[in-house]
Amino acid sequence: MPSTRLSICQRKRQYASEAEAVAAALAADVELRPYACDRCGRYHLTSRLKGKRRLRG
Repeated sequence: MPSTRLSICQRKRQYASEAEAVAAALAADVELRPYACDRCGRYHLTSRLKGKRRLRG
């Protein structure tokens, strides 16, 4: 069973590759990190960083 709720997945921008999602995260004005969505199989961005690896830009 996917852990990402369908309503969340549908609202978020989808990135075809991790590299595309990383580039978008690094270009943002706030700190974001990409993650692979277990619902759609693409990448999304999240602002939740607690306990997660931060991107180096």
